[in-house]
Amino acid sequence: MAEKIEIRLIRSLIGGKPAQRRTAQALGLRKINSKVVQNDNPAIRGMVRTVAHLVEVREID
Repeated sequence: MAEKIEIRLIRSLIGGKPAQRRTAQALGLRKINSKVVQNDNPAIRGMVRTVAHLVEVREID
């Protein structure tokens, strides 16, 4: 498992369920193509799984 992961929002949050919108915002994603680097831990992985259809994830070593 990598230490950090880069998460990029590739789809719009408009029309998404409120829980998915809040999860994306909690990850730090605001606009399309915005990127954030987060620590790779089970909590962040669970959040990413919630919005998996909206984001692209890349592991950083």
